[in-house]
Parts: sequence; structure tokens; C-alpha cells
Amino acid sequence: MGEDGTEYRRLPDRAEGASSPASRQKLSLVPLIFIIFYEVSGGPFGIEDNVRAAGPLLAIVGFLVLPIVWSVPEALITAELGTMFPESSGFVVWVASALGPYWGFQQGWMKWLSGVIDNALYPVLFLDYLKSGVPALGGGAPRAFAVVGLTAMLTLLNYRGLTVVGWVAIVLGVFSLLPFFVMGLIALPELQPARWLVVDIHNVNWNLYLNTLFWNLNYWDSVSTLSSEVRNPGKTLPKALFYAVIFVVVCYLYPLLAGIGAVPLDRGQWTDGYFADIAKLLGGAWLMWWMQAASAMSNMGMFVAEMSSDSYQLLGMAERGMLPAFFAKRSRYDTPLVGILFSASGVLLLSTMSFQEIVAAENILYCVGMLLEFLSFVLLRVRRPDAPRPYRVPLGTSGCVAMLVPATALILTVLALSTLKVALVSLGAVAVGLVLQPALRFIEKKRWLRFSVNSELPGIDDTHKPTAPDEPFLA
Repeated sequence: MGEDGTEYRRLPDRAEGASSPASRQKLSLVPLIFIIFYEVSGGPFGIEDNVRAAGPLLAIVGFLVLPIVWSVPEALITAELGTMFPESSGFVVWVASALGPYWGFQQGWMKWLSGVIDNALYPVLFLDYLKSGVPALGGGAPRAFAVVGLTAMLTLLNYRGLTVVGWVAIVLGVFSLLPFFVMGLIALPELQPARWLVVDIHNVNWNLYLNTLFWNLNYWDSVSTLSSEVRNPGKTLPKALFYAVIFVVVCYLYPLLAGIGAVPLDRGQWTDGYFADIAKLLGGAWLMWWMQAASAMSNMGMFVAEMSSDSYQLLGMAERGMLPAFFAKRSRYDTPLVGILFSASGVLLLSTMSFQEIVAAENILYCVGMLLEFLSFVLLRVRRPDAPRPYRVPLGTSGCVAMLVPATALILTVLALSTLKVALVSLGAVAVGLVLQPALRFIEKKRWLRFSVNSELPGIDDTHKPTAPDEPFLA
């Protein structure tokens, strides 16, 4: 029975030819690491603004300190709660279990919207890197057609299946990172470590610096919406998160140290696409073109990984009865058909925004959602300490709270530094969710749309059976 006594019916049948849950292909460790890598990072494309905003030293320090303050706590929470609730709704059911279905829906709305906004960045970054070689892509009809074509092509990859996305992520990841490795080798004779230490504390754009830094190191929880599609999630998910954290940090610091140390500093030049210019200075036009091609491949990887998480989240919310049942419909390839179409539509609507506007708007929505996650994590530790947790953060409740204090302070700082315009737009989006949930419940009560609950899922106050015994991260 749903809220207001509404009786939920069986979810819609899968498309003809779709696999059953038992026979569904599952993600293994290596593809999952690369999917997490692309959900969080995708490589150093887009980190140039950190140098422009704060100079070399603060940019380097930021990518050393923020992973400890933010990435590690978020990854640990995802490992514990993602294995405790291995289902497609991911962080939505975490909040719903701790705070109730209403706030679970708000979490789903804010995180899905921030994810779609995030995905709208990738066509922007893709075209920013290519416009130096193809000036026509800088604006107008050619740019608009390029965005639509790119979105359609990558949406098709998502439609074909999550295992396809995983192996595509591996291939794209290797290709996208190779030119940075080569650039670093070429840069070695030119390195001047003193350039890494340049700092001007009185000339720092703290808003741009923190927003860009934060954007490049968040979204670790996105993989939770794929946990039902992972082989042995209780063991595989924590390991994948551990290796992905190290992978992401190294992939930021290596090219940052090479680019800053080998080229005379001009902070005004450090903006989207500047790594391609550095590649040309160090290695020639061939390395620049390789870097631009790598950017295109990287943005493809980030797009398909983010869309996977966003679309499976909508499917999971439908399986929990939070969205109409048609969102739970799977394609013949067992992918969330309606969720993919909705996510692709959102990307096209938002792709006209600038890079800085997109980053700032999504960060606010993401921050509010993370506050709900932090609260839910602590409440579940307090209220349900004995619930099965295939992976448990190796800290007591007090230790977990202490771990979250710096991360919470960072969230409040990012929110405080946001501009009034971005804050109003973001809060308006939050307000839509506050109204949308009661509206959906009204529609459900009137039976204007069908809502269903997957009978294979435990109740919202129950937990899944353990999928693997308690064990250390690297067991």
C-alpha cells in the first residue's frame, strides 16, 4: 500500500527480449572504477580555471587537501550505504529510510537535476576544446547542431547497455589520459619547481576557485544508483571507490604539476582548453591535436557515465513508487528507457548555459543534497546500528560525525560564496521539488497515472540481506 492508502500494482513488463534480473550482465571491478572515474572526473579537462582563479600553489594544494576533506568522506559514505542498499534508487533510499519518503523524493529531485546540469557541461567543454581548431563551433547554428548530434550519439550508447558503457569508459579513459602522460615526460627537462610555489593571496577569486575545485572532486555518490547492476556489490563497490579516489587525484596532479612547472605563468591564459595550448608549446601541433581529441573522448565518457547514473536513479525511484511506473520501463537492452530520454532532454535544455553558470548552479543543488545524505548517514548509524552493512566505515558514530565536520564546513562555504542570481535560480529549483512530490501523490490518489512498487525490494524501513561479509577495503 502506498501513501494515502493507494494500492500499488505490479511494475510494467520489460520490453520484449529484455533480460531478467537473474540473467542480467553485471559490472565487474575494472569497468566500475572507470565509470566512477568518469562520474567524478574524466581527467584534468576543466581544472585550468583553478590556476586562473587562485594561482599555482593554491591550485596544487587544493587538489591535495580537498580529496581528504571531501572525496574520501563521500566515498566512504557511498561504500557503506551503497552496499547497505544495493538498488537503483541509490542515495534516494538512503534519505527515505532515515528521513521518510518525502525527503527521499527531494533528494532524488535535487540530485537528478544537479546531475543533468552537470551533464550539460560536457558538450560545452567538448566544443570549447575543439573551437580553436574549428572556429565555427564557437557559436551559432553549427554549435547548436553539434550539441544535438553529440547528445543523440551518446544517448544511444546508454541505451545499448551498462556493460557497453563500462567498457567504453575503459577505452576512452586510456585514450584520454595518454597525451597527458606524454606531455609530462616531454615537460621533465623544462620543469622549474619554483613555479609551483607562486601565490598571491590578495588576488584570489575564491568563488571560482572553490566552485571549480569542488566540481572536479564530487559526485562519488552517483555510483550508488548503479549498485544493483554491480557483481557482488558488497565487495566490489568499496574496492572500486578506493582505487578510483587514488586514480582521480593522480590524474589531476600529474598534468597540473607538468603544465605549471614547464611553461611561464600567465594566469589569464589558464582557462578551458589551455592544456591543449601547453601541449602545443611543449610537443608541437601533433600533441595539441591529440589533446583536443582526448578532450572529446573524455567528455564522451563523462556524459555516458553521468547519464547512466541519472537514468537508473529515475528507474529506482519508480521502483519505489516515487515516480509513475512508466519510469521503470526497461528497453530490450535492459536499460532505463524513459529515464535516458528524460535525462537527454534536460541536457539539451541546459546546454546553452556558460561553464561558470553551470558549475555554480549544480554545486548549490548538490550541496543541499549532500547535507541530507550526511544527516541520513549519521541517523542510520544511530537508529539502526545493527543493520547489515557489507562494508562499514571503520569509525564509530562519533568518529563519523567528526569526519563530516570539515566537509560540512566546505558545503556551507560554497553556498555562502554563491552569487545572488545563481542562489535564487537554484532555490527556485528546490522549491519545485517541494511542490512536485505532493502533486505526484495527488495524481496517484486520483489514479491519473499508475504508480507501482517493485515487490522484490525490501520495505523502506528494512535493509537488504548482506551481499558479502564484512571485510577491509582491500581484502
